[in-house]
Amino acid sequence: MSEPDPIVFVVDDDESVREALKRLLRSVGLAAETFASAHDFLQHERPDRPACLVLDIRMPRMSGLDLQRELASAETTPPIIFITGHGDIPMAVQAMKDGAVEFLQKPFNDQELIDAIHRAIECDIQARSKSAEIGDIQQRANALTPREGEVMAYVVSGMLNKQIAYDLGTSEKTIKVHRARVMEKMKADSLAELVRLAGKLGIHGPGDQPS
Repeated sequence: MSEPDPIVFVVDDDESVREALKRLLRSVGLAAETFASAHDFLQHERPDRPACLVLDIRMPRMSGLDLQRELASAETTPPIIFITGHGDIPMAVQAMKDGAVEFLQKPFNDQELIDAIHRAIECDIQARSKSAEIGDIQQRANALTPREGEVMAYVVSGMLNKQIAYDLGTSEKTIKVHRARVMEKMKADSLAELVRLAGKLGIHGPGDQPS
């Protein structure tokens, strides 16, 4: 299934800037939605599609940096490009530390903004793909019994069946059965593949459990 078309959100309290950016984005084939404040943006239900946020850094009530922090705390942050007519170095440094893709000072070159937007959208596409992959792997891990989860953690650490059996106080035959079920449920064709899948979930050895 292909990704839906991307969208660019523009948040700026200056109406002329919002309209100019909307025209620019649409002229290069990008869908755009504009908002006059951070609050308006937060109230908007965002569609499930690749996106980026072009955000003014200085706005009344809630600044662009405040909105960036708010989105980060909710773990729903589209890649952010900050624009400002009053930016300074500390603001730029803070914005980039908090994960902004770019920081552009007005007046900026249109192509510079378009290039930054395309980079941001590509970052979001990659992040969405990674999130979907991890979600799929997590679903597989959720099908494991607690004991199978234990066995998987031991297996990916490189321990032999007899070593795992000794640690868990059971027979090697039982461990072989659990191991086979783990491979089946995780849809892993090899130990290397199981190690890769477990690594995506942060499982690297005994003590790490599928959550």
